[in-house]
Amino acid sequence: MKVAELIELLSRHSPDAEVHFSYNYGDHWRTEVAPRVDRVDEGVVEFSDYHRMDKLVEDYEDQFDEETGDFREDVRKVVVIG
Repeated sequence: MKVAELIELLSRHSPDAEVHFSYNYGDHWRTEVAPRVDRVDEGVVEFSDYHRMDKLVEDYEDQFDEETGDFREDVRKVVVIG
C-alpha cells in the first residue's frame, strides 16, 4: 500500500475516530488483538526468508551502498505505523 492509498482510505472515516492496528496474538484461541496506533515513523525494511515477509532493519547506517551512497537494492525505506 502506498501513502496516497492510505490517505484515501482514512479520508472516508471521521477525523475524530481512534486508529488501531490488528494482528493475530498467536495464542491457542487465535485471538485478533487491536492495539492503538501511537506513532508513525520512517523505517528501513528487508525481506526475511525466515519470516517470509519484510522485517525492520535494526542498523540504519549499514544499509547504504558504499559506491553509490544510495540504499542497498535489497532494502527499502518505508512508512511504519506502530
